[in-house]
Amino acid sequence: MTSSAAAHSAEPVPTTGYATVHLVRHGEVHNPDRVLYGRLPGFGLSELGKEMAQGLADHFAARAERGQGPVILASSPLQRAQETIAPVASALNLPVRIEGRVLEAENKFEGMSSVRRQLRRPKHWPLLINPIRPSWGEPYKAQVNRVLAAVKDLADEAIAEHGDGSEAVLVSHQLPIYVTRLWAEQRPLFHDPRSRECTLTSITSLHIGPRGVEAVSYEEPNRELSKQALALPGA
Repeated sequence: MTSSAAAHSAEPVPTTGYATVHLVRHGEVHNPDRVLYGRLPGFGLSELGKEMAQGLADHFAARAERGQGPVILASSPLQRAQETIAPVASALNLPVRIEGRVLEAENKFEGMSSVRRQLRRPKHWPLLINPIRPSWGEPYKAQVNRVLAAVKDLADEAIAEHGDGSEAVLVSHQLPIYVTRLWAEQRPLFHDPRSRECTLTSITSLHIGPRGVEAVSYEEPNRELSKQALALPGA
């Protein structure tokens, strides 16, 4: 890739041809207690989230009708991600594989509710000492490395089995998706979480070729539904 990519300590993802891997964030989660759920089990989609998942399925089905449909579907092992990709799989009649490398980021505040209030407690302050890494969870660089490894494998397989221009869908989580986008766009991985452009069921597409990630595009097929969603932690 570039000198900026090297500075982020992530491996480039060159392939022998061209492919697109769509990194999709899951839909809204049922979380009435507003828990920072992270990797915890048992957090599935809300009714709005299920509507979002169907909208995502309609989006990719329409692409397939235009000859641009994905040939591989994969998902984080977490319930909310699997429930998001299920309607897509049904619409396209494709199997879904579980991809552990795009799991939600580790977070030492996982399981807490009212996180902002909790952060006022001195016992948690040591976890906030280094926001650039970040000190409260999995390093941003580690997240990028594992997501890129999954992306490269999917791109290579799509090209080998279906030829140039093939596409794959990978349902993951906001933070791993967004820091991977920052890396691809040669931007610093440290950022203000409030600035993330990665809404529920948004699609961050990595366009990959012999030089690695050659372009990034972004779209929100459920933009109107996202306006109705609650701002929940742990997404």
